[in-house]
Amino acid sequence: MDIDTEKVDDAVLALLFLTSFENHGIVRAWKTQSWDVMNRLFEKGYMSDPRNKAKSILFTDEGRERSKELFERLFCK
Repeated sequence: MDIDTEKVDDAVLALLFLTSFENHGIVRAWKTQSWDVMNRLFEKGYMSDPRNKAKSILFTDEGRERSKELFERLFCK
């Protein structure tokens, strides 16, 4: 099967918005997705490095906006 990793990355970023939360003005999301995808999203500048002891990632401003946009486009009516 030939997988379009760009589409996978967009879907995961959108799902990260679904599990995102704000704590003291910092937006985070639980890192329960594929490590390969999480690393690609980190390399694209959308989040903090997922390779740490925390159970969540930090969104960059760009990542937060993009995740919201993708979530609305892919999953909202």
